[in-house]
Amino acid sequence: MKTCPYCAHDNREGVFFCEECGQPLVGDQALATSQLAREERNGPRGQMTWGTARFGRESSIVVHIRNYAEPVTLTSKDQILLGRADQQSNVVPDVDMAPYGAVENGVSRRHAMIRRGEDTLTLIDLGSTNGTHLNGQRLIPHQPRVLRDGDEIRLGKLVFHIFFK
Repeated sequence: MKTCPYCAHDNREGVFFCEECGQPLVGDQALATSQLAREERNGPRGQMTWGTARFGRESSIVVHIRNYAEPVTLTSKDQILLGRADQQSNVVPDVDMAPYGAVENGVSRRHAMIRRGEDTLTLIDLGSTNGTHLNGQRLIPHQPRVLRDGDEIRLGKLVFHIFFK
């Protein structure tokens, strides 16, 4: 069994990506890190404190963008495009980050996608120029990662937290 260094999920032997969160499981580095995660899980702190990954059909997404007081509530759709609007190329994302300093912070026009699964959400970097980070870890382009309530997302240098309501 290989334990994921990101979410501590025990995966079947021979898989290259975590079956739970999509984290790459390569080389001995993942095994060494997974041992630390297992010890921490059984240590005095108890269980991991991540938010739930469950996202029901009636749920909505609340986005808190750093340095902005008003949260943005997103209607639930199967796919939500994150990026910045551009008049010249007629790109209109579902969530336009332009009012929040997208250009200055390196947000691409088609930066990332939030995709709804049966009862989870995943975040996918769409090959953006300045990358997408989930809780400080850079995403591999076009590889989905499971979102959890309270996760920090960074598009370029634009940081926000996502909450399930």
